[in-house]
Amino acid sequence: MTVYHQRIRGVTHTFDGLVDLLAKATPARSGDELAGCAAHSDAERAAAQWALAEVPLTAFLSDPVVPYETDEVTRLILDTHDRMAFRPIAALTVGGLRDWLLSVAATDEAAATLAAVSPGLTPEMVAAVSKLMRNQDLIAVARAARVRAGFRTTIGQPGTLATRLQPNHPTDDPRGIAAAVLDGLLLGCGDAVIGINPATDSPRATADLLHLLDEVRQRFDIPTQSCVLAHVTTTLGLIESGAPVDLVFQSIAGTEGANSGFGVTLSLLREAEQAGRSLRRGTVGDNVMYLETGQGSALSAGAHLGTDGKPVDQQTLEARAYAVARELNPLLVNTVVGFIGPEYLYDGKQIVRAGLEDHFCGKLLGLPMGVDVCYTNHAEADSDDMDTLLTLLGAAGVAFVIAVPGADDVMLGYQSLSFHDALYARRVLNLRPAPEFAAWLDRLGMLDTTGRIREIEPLSSPLRALAGSR
Repeated sequence: MTVYHQRIRGVTHTFDGLVDLLAKATPARSGDELAGCAAHSDAERAAAQWALAEVPLTAFLSDPVVPYETDEVTRLILDTHDRMAFRPIAALTVGGLRDWLLSVAATDEAAATLAAVSPGLTPEMVAAVSKLMRNQDLIAVARAARVRAGFRTTIGQPGTLATRLQPNHPTDDPRGIAAAVLDGLLLGCGDAVIGINPATDSPRATADLLHLLDEVRQRFDIPTQSCVLAHVTTTLGLIESGAPVDLVFQSIAGTEGANSGFGVTLSLLREAEQAGRSLRRGTVGDNVMYLETGQGSALSAGAHLGTDGKPVDQQTLEARAYAVARELNPLLVNTVVGFIGPEYLYDGKQIVRAGLEDHFCGKLLGLPMGVDVCYTNHAEADSDDMDTLLTLLGAAGVAFVIAVPGADDVMLGYQSLSFHDALYARRVLNLRPAPEFAAWLDRLGMLDTTGRIREIEPLSSPLRALAGSR
């Protein structure tokens, strides 16, 4: 184990291995304080960042933060590492990688260059470099990266911002769900997915919701995909029974132990991807997985310990979840950045920073990355913080965001974005829906001459039949 030292203003700071160094270099957040791995002062944090900047990238290949022998996510990361793709940056330090990324982001060839090196980057490398970057650095590099995926719509096209229409209902009432779907469609949302968090994980209730969404999609010929966010084993059973499954959902994390807490393994997730693809329901692509992550999930499961039993910081573990996602060729990946609560991200400042970090790391690792711009009601955050994060993510080229009626999810009990928030971001940042969805909106006369959503009454819309359905 390498011990790192950094002397600042006559004081020598010592960091007991790479795990400790990464944790101490992380911008302040409550989850790392809860885990006992955070820097004790701003001076110690700055010293850790100076020391981290000098660490060679090759150190992350020889000194894993979670042991190879006991963790299948570590084995996945190291066994699938593309050394040819890594070669152009192999001689760099973490600080050198930051300089390289910023210089590449300023070129016309940035997207191709970043895509070529992506398989050579490990989650720990991108987590490490993110700790040295200002918010504007995270935005600039993420914007330069381009990641596309497709099912019935194309996600991640330049100049687009897609949305998950989230019509949750506390009792899974079909009428309440249909009303929320109508509300979202009339405001141009739903091009990433129409996705329901079910109130129960029962196969029968999940199947009923799948049939409801599929009926709406087919009735109005909507080019989108649907998903009921049941456990992957429930969805696998529904695929076998012939239910209309578009996307297969699962929450994932960055350690084997945390994934075990979710009831999944890598082999089960690979089986689910193959099962979803076997249905061949896509039209413009065959990316069938929808995956959700969130900083703090491993800590909340007590599965956050790394080498020598030291706690690994939550942002590094979050980046490791993206290695799992990358293995599954997803259509959608999003971090539910403020959902887990203030124990992990205390206030608006920490949520904004974490959202930008997660988006940056996911895109560098080749994922069509979205963010649930959200907070819980007991966090020190409000809608102004979410406006800030949404605007910054739009500038950074986020693939999609989540939107719910009135920004208030009445089933999950947290605050996200509203459908109007998505319209705001598209308007001020000159972004459009996914191209197939935009063409559908245009066919229905729901776009004006500038390509923006018309403000129309539900009963005068071509979708008026949905208002009286169910």
